[in-house]
Amino acid sequence: MTRGLAYMVAAVFFFSVMGALVKLAGQRLPSEELVFARSFLGLVLSWWMLKRARLSWRGVNRPLLLARALFGFGGLLCFFYALTAMPLGDAVVIMNTSPIWTAVLAVLVLKERVTPALAFALALALVGVVLIARPPFLFDGASAPLWPTIIALIGAVSAGAAYVSVRALRKTDEALVIVFWFPLIATPLTIPMMADNLVMPEGLEWLMLAGLGITVQIAQVFMTKGLHLETASRGTAITSVGVVFAFTWGVLFFDEQPTSTSLIGAALIIAGAMTVASSREA
Repeated sequence: MTRGLAYMVAAVFFFSVMGALVKLAGQRLPSEELVFARSFLGLVLSWWMLKRARLSWRGVNRPLLLARALFGFGGLLCFFYALTAMPLGDAVVIMNTSPIWTAVLAVLVLKERVTPALAFALALALVGVVLIARPPFLFDGASAPLWPTIIALIGAVSAGAAYVSVRALRKTDEALVIVFWFPLIATPLTIPMMADNLVMPEGLEWLMLAGLGITVQIAQVFMTKGLHLETASRGTAITSVGVVFAFTWGVLFFDEQPTSTSLIGAALIIAGAMTVASSREA
């Protein structure tokens, strides 16, 4: 394994730890509080990084910066809710459809070309989501919770829209400014959402909330290093390892046993994401 891929695997590992911390803390704390903790810590760290780089936070394309922040906020809110309401591995797998939705939205918004690989990947992803959700009208026996599954899928589409916005913003704004605008918008938006259902963290929960910010920051550093050393296609493809980590944490810490249909669905979604990653590099 190359050093770049090793960095990417380390990044995916820490992102998976973040997901496990969200699910663990979410057993008592509302998902809105977890989003606030993640956003507030990100705001502090991003502000420090902007000051260190001597950059203005205002940016150039403010409407698109706002749109990117809102899409990212929606995606994070949906993802954190899904992590607390459905099996960890299933939630992570559905969120892993975001590269495919990114490609679809790039076709619709940025007028990029529709490729056979994209159509094939989208079909694989949709079949994979159906296998994970196991709707009763198609499958006998227990099914995955419907609304958390739908919300996870909405989160993946929102994340795709955020990535497309970032792609467009590269022409006008610095990366640190783009990163800063997400917690700048997400932090105040989360406050009224917590007001009616605020639960004060206790004991180890404070450490879990701090862990959210720390693990995300470490993961972002490793991912940046990895993408500097690897091609986009190889870097994106290796992130599918996160599904393995997620299923592992689910079995070890949350007594979650993935079904055979979930594993098949996960394999289809990973195959679709890797197909998109490889084709977009060509």
